[in-house]
Amino acid sequence: MIESLYGNFKSLMEITWPMVFVSMIILISFRISFIYKNRVKIVIYKEILLFFFAFYVLSLFQAVTTTDASASVGSNFVPFKEIMRYEFYSPLFIKNVVGNVVLFLPYGYFVGRYFSGKNIFLNMFLVLLASISIEVTQLYIGRVFDVDDILLNVLGGLFGFLIYLVLDKVYEKLPKFLKATWFLNTILIILLGLFITLIVMLLM
Repeated sequence: MIESLYGNFKSLMEITWPMVFVSMIILISFRISFIYKNRVKIVIYKEILLFFFAFYVLSLFQAVTTTDASASVGSNFVPFKEIMRYEFYSPLFIKNVVGNVVLFLPYGYFVGRYFSGKNIFLNMFLVLLASISIEVTQLYIGRVFDVDDILLNVLGGLFGFLIYLVLDKVYEKLPKFLKATWFLNTILIILLGLFITLIVMLLM
């Protein structure tokens, strides 16, 4: 399963990197200009988290709005119909079922962190709104609408939100030195370096 998800992530990066690269350069330059103009205090780990959030959202919406010429199955408005078509743990199951859940894990996390706080209903509404907007858009750009994708996306968003709540609780109980800004900066810088290295390796 890990190899299949890795392959899907690689395919995603190959599709999205040109638009994401240009957009991230623009967004980062705007952010730096804003910080300089308004004399905003820089907290590195928070800026890196914002980078991950912007990168994720750009990659997500570029991937799901790219016309898929291989889409041969028509739209599905019957819940669980498409999910039940796939043999458990088959490549198609991992790509279309597990993939749709994993795809929205970060969305649920980031929505919780930046927008909904600990309000699960607001979080699920925002996740549902994003997923429905994707499916409706796909219906008009040569792809298909699938209600099962919405169900799986919401499930992924829920898992992501729960991860946010757990990490928030863990953070509250950490000793002070593990919550120190210098320590968090170091961890996020390392993660950013590993992430960029991974992306470069995938595109080589």
